Amino acid sequence: MAKFSRGMGKKTGLAPGTLLPLNGRVDEVTIEVISYDAAGVREEQPNTVSEVLRLKNTHTITWINIIGLHDVEVVERIGKGYGIHPLVLEDILDTNHRPKLEDYGNYLYLVLKSFRRQDGTVLDTEQISIILGDTYVITFQEEDKLLFDSLRQRIRGESGRIRQLGADYLAYAMLDTVVDNYFEVLEELGETIEELEDALVMEPGRNALMEIHSLKRRMLLLRKGLWPLREVVGALGRGESQLVKENTLLYVRDVYDHTIQVIETLETYRDILSGMLDIYLSSISNRMNQIMKVLAIISTIFIPLSFIAGVYGMNFKNMPELDWEWGYPVIWGIMLTIATTLVVLFRRKKWL
Repeated sequence: MAKFSRGMGKKTGLAPGTLLPLNGRVDEVTIEVISYDAAGVREEQPNTVSEVLRLKNTHTITWINIIGLHDVEVVERIGKGYGIHPLVLEDILDTNHRPKLEDYGNYLYLVLKSFRRQDGTVLDTEQISIILGDTYVITFQEEDKLLFDSLRQRIRGESGRIRQLGADYLAYAMLDTVVDNYFEVLEELGETIEELEDALVMEPGRNALMEIHSLKRRMLLLRKGLWPLREVVGALGRGESQLVKENTLLYVRDVYDHTIQVIETLETYRDILSGMLDIYLSSISNRMNQIMKVLAIISTIFIPLSFIAGVYGMNFKNMPELDWEWGYPVIWGIMLTIATTLVVLFRRKKWL
């Protein structure tokens, strides 16, 4: 459990709004700017924050995407340029926050959690911070440059409603992209769970038990990102902010339905995982019963043979069969007959 709260004690004793650098997931901070309207699209990669701030008062919809949070100066200067509260900037650089929505009047602040699988086993999480203004959207990402790649393609295309609507629709599209990403992650986890179920029934072992615990931890991580997201989308869909237009609220409510579906799927998988531990214990018990059954049958076959061998292994001089010429082969014949009869009997009863 310590992994889920790592780094939360760094700000002990510091004043509210103190900005601390985050360990960089990327080598350098990348700033991408996309300005668009119904007439056209303009894409830039400014080298300085000053170039970004020049686009503040344009009449187009502006999307500023910052990838990399280890440069405090970049975040602070953009925050000051757009009038973002210092506490919001502090939250942007602190990636341990749960998904939330905060209304600051002239802009909304959203925190989302994005997940992706690495190497087929590791579930990597990334915090995405979204600032929604009247004509702009500012996003802060730790690393994933490909998450919103499909959204960039939609903006570049001449058809579609995203070029016709405002910044609120762009923020909705980002939210929808994150939720759709949950479906992909859950689909991959579902396939892993199915394979693990088959392995548990056929050949349970220590590796299967370790995989169960690994999946449970991943589900817990997903749950921490999904349940608060339900509150965020629900609050956004109630239309309490003037920044979200009525025609966009319809799409936000659709995302809310998708969020509920994702949560229900996640809870179903968690129930399956809880039952898989019982399956593991039952499979181990069945295997042990099979082993004990085989040992019991072998013991049953050898009990009469051991009795006969024990009788004729006694060191008495006056045992009548000791001097009999055919005694040895007869005893062997009797023991083989008894063993064969027991084996045939067990097979007919389907015990062997």
